Amino acid sequence: MIIQQTELQYLPPDLKRELLPKHVAVIMDGNGRWAKKRGLPRIRGHKAGVSNLKDLVRCCHDWGIEALTVYAFSTENWKRPRKEVNCLMALIRRFLRQELEEMLEKNIQIQFMGDLTELPPSLQQEISYSMKVTRNNTGIRFFIATNYGSRQEILHACQAIAQKVQQGLLQPEQISEELFTNHLYTAGLADPDLLIRTSGEMRLSNFLLWQMAYSEIYISDALWPDFNRVDFHRALSAYQQRERRFGKV
Repeated sequence: MIIQQTELQYLPPDLKRELLPKHVAVIMDGNGRWAKKRGLPRIRGHKAGVSNLKDLVRCCHDWGIEALTVYAFSTENWKRPRKEVNCLMALIRRFLRQELEEMLEKNIQIQFMGDLTELPPSLQQEISYSMKVTRNNTGIRFFIATNYGSRQEILHACQAIAQKVQQGLLQPEQISEELFTNHLYTAGLADPDLLIRTSGEMRLSNFLLWQMAYSEIYISDALWPDFNRVDFHRALSAYQQRERRFGKV
Protein backbone atom coordinates (compact mmCIF):
# COMPACT_ATOMS: atom_id res chain seq x y z
CA MET A 1 0.00 0.00 0.00
CA ILE A 2 1.41 3.39 -1.00
CA ILE A 3 0.25 6.16 1.33
CA GLN A 4 0.97 9.82 0.68
CA GLN A 5 2.07 12.28 3.35
CA THR A 6 -1.12 14.32 2.88
CA GLU A 7 -3.27 11.28 3.79
CA LEU A 8 -1.70 10.78 7.19
CA GLN A 9 -3.45 13.25 9.47
CA TYR A 10 -5.17 10.31 11.13
CA LEU A 11 -4.00 6.80 11.97
CA PRO A 12 -3.58 4.89 8.67
CA PRO A 13 -6.28 2.23 8.26
CA ASP A 14 -3.76 -0.59 7.83
CA LEU A 15 -2.37 -0.03 11.34
CA LYS A 16 -4.11 -1.75 14.24
CA ARG A 17 -4.57 0.65 17.13
CA GLU A 18 -4.36 -2.14 19.70
CA LEU A 19 -0.94 -3.15 18.33
CA LEU A 20 0.62 0.31 18.34
CA PRO A 21 3.75 0.69 20.47
CA LYS A 22 2.86 2.51 23.65
CA HIS A 23 6.32 4.10 23.90
CA VAL A 24 8.46 5.08 20.91
CA ALA A 25 12.09 6.20 21.30
CA VAL A 26 13.93 8.01 18.50
CA ILE A 27 17.60 8.67 17.82
CA MET A 28 17.36 11.68 15.51
CA ASP A 29 20.47 11.20 13.39
CA GLY A 30 21.61 12.89 10.18
CA ASN A 31 21.07 16.64 10.65
CA GLY A 32 24.68 17.48 9.76
CA ARG A 33 24.73 15.25 6.69
CA TRP A 34 21.40 16.70 5.56
CA ALA A 35 22.91 20.19 5.65
CA LYS A 36 26.17 19.10 4.01
CA LYS A 37 24.29 17.55 1.06
CA ARG A 38 22.72 20.96 0.46
CA GLY A 39 25.89 22.99 0.95
CA LEU A 40 24.53 24.50 4.15
CA PRO A 41 26.12 25.00 7.60
CA ARG A 42 25.43 22.22 10.11
CA ILE A 43 23.21 24.44 12.24
CA ARG A 44 20.74 24.67 9.34
CA GLY A 45 20.42 20.91 9.55
CA HIS A 46 19.69 21.11 13.27
CA LYS A 47 17.02 23.76 12.65
CA ALA A 48 15.42 21.53 10.03
CA GLY A 49 15.59 18.65 12.50
CA VAL A 50 13.76 20.67 15.18
CA SER A 51 11.04 21.55 12.67
CA ASN A 52 10.67 17.86 11.86
CA LEU A 53 10.48 16.96 15.54
CA LYS A 54 7.48 19.26 15.91
CA ASP A 55 5.59 17.25 13.30
CA LEU A 56 6.53 13.91 14.89
CA VAL A 57 5.09 15.08 18.22
CA ARG A 58 1.91 16.17 16.42
CA CYS A 59 1.82 12.83 14.60
CA CYS A 60 2.09 10.88 17.86
CA HIS A 61 -0.77 12.99 19.21
CA ASP A 62 -2.88 12.41 16.08
CA TRP A 63 -2.24 8.66 15.97
CA GLY A 64 -2.52 7.85 19.68
CA ILE A 65 1.07 7.06 20.71
CA GLU A 66 1.21 7.31 24.50
CA ALA A 67 4.89 8.23 25.03
CA LEU A 68 7.70 9.59 22.86
CA THR A 69 11.34 9.90 23.92
CA VAL A 70 13.86 11.65 21.68
CA TYR A 71 17.64 11.89 21.99
CA ALA A 72 18.25 15.63 21.74
CA PHE A 73 21.74 16.12 23.20
CA SER A 74 24.10 13.45 24.52
CA THR A 75 26.83 13.75 27.13
CA GLU A 76 29.29 13.21 24.26
CA ASN A 77 27.89 16.13 22.23
CA TRP A 78 29.84 18.61 24.38
CA LYS A 79 32.86 17.58 22.28
CA ARG A 80 31.41 19.36 19.26
CA PRO A 81 32.55 22.89 18.32
CA ARG A 82 31.46 25.48 20.90
CA LYS A 83 29.46 27.43 18.31
CA GLU A 84 27.44 24.36 17.38
CA VAL A 85 26.82 23.48 21.04
CA ASN A 86 25.60 27.01 21.76
CA CYS A 87 23.27 26.86 18.77
CA LEU A 88 21.85 23.53 19.94
CA MET A 89 21.15 24.97 23.38
CA ALA A 90 19.44 27.96 21.76
CA LEU A 91 17.33 25.67 19.57
CA ILE A 92 16.07 23.72 22.59
CA ARG A 93 15.17 26.99 24.31
CA ARG A 94 13.40 28.29 21.21
CA PHE A 95 11.52 25.04 20.77
CA LEU A 96 10.13 25.28 24.29
CA ARG A 97 9.12 28.91 23.91
CA GLN A 98 7.46 28.45 20.54
CA GLU A 99 5.74 25.12 21.14
CA LEU A 100 4.65 25.33 24.78
CA GLU A 101 1.25 26.84 24.00
CA GLU A 102 0.45 24.07 21.51
CA MET A 103 1.68 21.43 23.96
CA LEU A 104 -0.77 22.78 26.52
CA GLU A 105 -3.60 22.84 23.97
CA LYS A 106 -2.90 19.24 22.96
CA ASN A 107 -2.63 18.09 26.59
CA ILE A 108 1.01 16.98 26.12
CA GLN A 109 3.24 16.48 29.15
CA ILE A 110 6.85 17.59 28.66
CA GLN A 111 9.62 15.95 30.66
CA PHE A 112 13.40 16.12 30.38
CA MET A 113 15.88 13.42 31.33
CA GLY A 114 19.62 13.70 31.81
CA ASP A 115 22.02 15.72 33.94
CA LEU A 116 20.37 19.10 33.52
CA THR A 117 22.68 20.83 36.03
CA GLU A 118 25.36 21.29 33.36
CA LEU A 119 23.04 23.18 31.01
CA PRO A 120 23.04 27.00 30.80
CA PRO A 121 21.04 28.46 33.73
CA SER A 122 18.58 30.24 31.41
CA LEU A 123 17.82 26.94 29.65
CA GLN A 124 17.40 25.18 32.99
CA GLN A 125 14.76 27.79 33.86
CA GLU A 126 12.91 27.23 30.56
CA ILE A 127 12.99 23.47 31.12
CA SER A 128 11.77 23.75 34.70
CA TYR A 129 8.91 26.02 33.65
CA SER A 130 7.80 23.81 30.74
CA MET A 131 7.73 20.71 32.97
CA LYS A 132 5.88 22.57 35.73
CA VAL A 133 3.06 23.93 33.56
CA THR A 134 2.52 20.63 31.69
CA ARG A 135 2.96 18.17 34.56
CA ASN A 136 -0.79 17.62 35.00
CA ASN A 137 -1.41 17.03 31.29
CA THR A 138 -2.75 13.55 30.62
CA GLY A 139 -2.02 13.13 26.89
CA ILE A 140 1.28 12.13 25.30
CA ARG A 141 4.26 12.00 27.62
CA PHE A 142 7.02 13.69 25.64
CA PHE A 143 10.52 13.04 27.01
CA ILE A 144 13.53 14.98 25.76
CA ALA A 145 16.89 13.39 26.60
CA THR A 146 19.29 16.31 27.08
CA ASN A 147 22.85 15.98 28.36
CA TYR A 148 21.91 12.34 28.58
CA GLY A 149 24.17 9.30 28.59
CA SER A 150 22.88 5.86 29.52
CA ARG A 151 26.13 4.70 31.15
CA GLN A 152 26.15 7.85 33.27
CA GLU A 153 22.50 7.22 34.20
CA ILE A 154 23.27 3.65 35.28
CA LEU A 155 26.29 4.79 37.32
CA HIS A 156 24.17 7.44 39.08
CA ALA A 157 21.58 4.79 39.93
CA CYS A 158 24.28 2.49 41.32
CA GLN A 159 25.75 5.31 43.40
CA ALA A 160 22.34 6.26 44.82
CA ILE A 161 21.57 2.65 45.76
CA ALA A 162 25.06 2.13 47.25
CA GLN A 163 24.62 5.22 49.39
CA LYS A 164 21.35 3.83 50.78
CA VAL A 165 23.08 0.54 51.59
CA GLN A 166 25.93 2.43 53.30
CA GLN A 167 23.41 4.40 55.37
CA GLY A 168 21.66 1.21 56.45
CA LEU A 169 18.45 2.14 54.62
CA LEU A 170 18.69 -0.81 52.25
CA GLN A 171 20.06 -4.35 52.39
CA PRO A 172 21.95 -5.74 49.35
CA GLU A 173 19.47 -8.61 49.02
CA GLN A 174 16.67 -6.04 48.63
CA ILE A 175 18.17 -4.73 45.39
CA SER A 176 15.95 -5.88 42.52
CA GLU A 177 15.32 -4.93 38.91
CA GLU A 178 12.30 -2.91 40.01
CA LEU A 179 14.27 -1.01 42.64
CA PHE A 180 17.10 -0.32 40.18
CA THR A 181 14.64 0.87 37.52
CA ASN A 182 13.10 3.28 40.02
CA HIS A 183 16.49 4.99 40.37
CA LEU A 184 16.79 5.75 36.65
CA TYR A 185 15.72 8.97 34.94
CA THR A 186 12.82 7.05 33.42
CA ALA A 187 11.31 5.90 36.73
CA GLY A 188 7.58 5.48 36.25
CA LEU A 189 7.82 5.28 32.46
CA ALA A 190 7.31 2.01 30.61
CA ASP A 191 10.30 0.82 28.57
CA PRO A 192 10.27 1.72 24.85
CA ASP A 193 8.48 -0.82 22.67
CA LEU A 194 10.13 0.56 19.55
CA LEU A 195 13.39 2.37 18.86
CA ILE A 196 13.71 4.24 15.58
CA ARG A 197 17.12 5.41 14.38
CA THR A 198 17.44 7.49 11.24
CA SER A 199 20.27 7.94 8.68
CA GLY A 200 20.98 4.22 8.41
CA GLU A 201 23.28 4.05 11.43
CA MET A 202 23.06 0.79 13.41
CA ARG A 203 24.14 1.52 16.96
CA LEU A 204 22.53 2.58 20.25
CA SER A 205 24.95 5.45 20.95
CA ASN A 206 24.67 5.20 24.74
CA PHE A 207 20.89 5.70 24.67
CA LEU A 208 18.52 3.92 27.11
CA LEU A 209 20.72 0.83 27.36
CA TRP A 210 18.89 -0.64 30.36
CA GLN A 211 15.43 0.35 29.14
CA MET A 212 15.82 -1.10 25.63
CA ALA A 213 16.60 -4.68 26.66
CA TYR A 214 13.51 -5.88 24.76
CA SER A 215 12.78 -2.97 22.40
CA GLU A 216 12.21 -3.62 18.73
CA ILE A 217 14.72 -1.69 16.60
CA TYR A 218 13.88 -0.07 13.28
CA ILE A 219 16.58 1.57 11.14
CA SER A 220 15.54 4.14 8.55
CA ASP A 221 17.87 5.30 5.79
CA ALA A 222 16.19 8.73 5.81
CA LEU A 223 18.18 11.57 7.34
CA TRP A 224 16.31 12.96 10.31
CA PRO A 225 15.05 16.21 8.68
CA ASP A 226 13.57 14.06 5.87
CA PHE A 227 11.92 11.50 8.17
CA ASN A 228 8.21 12.21 7.72
CA ARG A 229 4.86 10.59 8.50
CA VAL A 230 5.26 8.17 5.61
CA ASP A 231 8.52 6.94 7.16
CA PHE A 232 6.92 6.77 10.61
CA HIS A 233 4.06 4.76 9.11
CA ARG A 234 6.61 2.32 7.65
CA ALA A 235 8.29 1.96 11.04
CA LEU A 236 5.01 1.26 12.83
CA SER A 237 3.92 -1.15 10.10
CA ALA A 238 7.19 -3.07 10.44
CA TYR A 239 6.75 -3.13 14.23
CA GLN A 240 3.25 -4.58 13.95
CA GLN A 241 4.54 -7.41 11.78
CA ARG A 242 7.05 -8.57 14.39
CA GLU A 243 6.37 -11.24 16.97
CA ARG A 244 7.46 -10.15 20.43
CA ARG A 245 8.16 -13.25 22.52
CA PHE A 246 10.27 -11.81 25.40
CA GLY A 247 12.27 -15.05 25.64
CA LYS A 248 9.23 -17.34 25.37
CA VAL A 249 8.61 -19.82 22.55
